[in-house]
Amino acid sequence: MYAIVEILGQQFKVRTGGKLYVHRMEKAEEGSLLEFDRVLLIDNEGAITVGTPTVEGAKVTAEVVSHLKGDKVIVFHKKRRKGYRKRNGHRQYLTELKIKEIVA
Repeated sequence: MYAIVEILGQQFKVRTGGKLYVHRMEKAEEGSLLEFDRVLLIDNEGAITVGTPTVEGAKVTAEVVSHLKGDKVIVFHKKRRKGYRKRNGHRQYLTELKIKEIVA
């Protein structure tokens, strides 16, 4: 069983017991439970339910595991034969969620 759920404006495919990394949720404390009711699709072993726009009565429960920083992404700009080089790095702040259950 899996579901497509909208979290912070992005869509994710989630399974029970799976881990998920989303943009930092500042107000969520580690160990707290969160409920997401914006479930767009549920697949229950071949029986697919598509919402219009969401599935009525469906929700996903997740536990906040930790807050962390993602891998460093290097952004490099160069213009050939001009002597122009610019290097910049970025690390995204993330929240790790563990999916507890999907209620259809």
